[in-house]
Amino acid sequence: MTVLVTGGAGYIGSHTVRALVDAGESVVVVDNLSTGFSQFLPEGVPLFIGDVSDENLVEGVIAAHNVDSIVHFAGSVVVPDSMRDPLGYYRNNTMTTRNLLNAAVKCNISRFIFSSTAAVYGNPDRTPVAEEAPTRPMSPYGSSKLMTEIMLHDVASAHGMHYVVLRYFNVAGADPQARIGLATVGATHLLKIAVEAATGQRAKIDVFGTDYPTVDGSCVRDFIHVSDLAQAHCAALAYLEGGGPSATLNCGYGRGYSVLETIEAVRRASGRNFAVQYAERRPGDIMTMIADTARIRATLDWTPQYDNLDTIARHALAWEEKLLVERQRDGRQAVSA
Repeated sequence: MTVLVTGGAGYIGSHTVRALVDAGESVVVVDNLSTGFSQFLPEGVPLFIGDVSDENLVEGVIAAHNVDSIVHFAGSVVVPDSMRDPLGYYRNNTMTTRNLLNAAVKCNISRFIFSSTAAVYGNPDRTPVAEEAPTRPMSPYGSSKLMTEIMLHDVASAHGMHYVVLRYFNVAGADPQARIGLATVGATHLLKIAVEAATGQRAKIDVFGTDYPTVDGSCVRDFIHVSDLAQAHCAALAYLEGGGPSATLNCGYGRGYSVLETIEAVRRASGRNFAVQYAERRPGDIMTMIADTARIRATLDWTPQYDNLDTIARHALAWEEKLLVERQRDGRQAVSA
């Protein structure tokens, strides 16, 4: 049987595809390549370029490749963009997943893993935040993901599907061997911006809000290495294949670092200084978000390997330096041509 990975050429998706292949799974990918890169996929993994909302495409892929499980990454993920374009996010995240679920039901898919977010919690009443905490998203991005969680729960109840919802905290880093990483132009991830500044690709890094009641006035986040997150997806699939009941799980380490502490980690990794500019708070930003990880550790056979901010920063920097060298080489080749 085969696992269909939607958005499998993207940042988290491509790491998960590699982890699934390494675990011996047969994998097929559907991705429109709007933010993904076909070259990030392991050799031999079929890629269908198209939109996940296209039910005919999805049903055809499921039938042709004997798919029995879906891991769903495809969607939009930038909080400030969702504040500017809420309808775009409800279309691309919620409506697209509705079509995907409809195709899954028609094709009798029994297992579904959904890429959700800690943004569904909003500003939690207490941290670490557990899965039972109230869901009060502060952005259309968070709301679109929460709507999808509700849809998935209802569909699974009606049609005998089993699922795992993985609520990501702050995903960062890159493949430890620097084979793949975050390559999207204009990415808004904090560590990505910081390593771009450290490599001279940005003049500065903006810190939004320094008056929060935190250790240094900046927001606090629970960072999880992308490779550990990929392994969590493999563990979730194994859990469902073993007959585990549907579950919603936080994906983090249970430890928070401030924005300013994260910047210092990149400075240590690079040995370089870079400019920091302080700005006002942004609408939709959450002050402190740290995961309660008791449930995922009890439910899945999952042990993080890269639970260290300096390690995450070092891997992100190594990937960024590789990207920079490749871009400079490609630029020279274009000029000489």
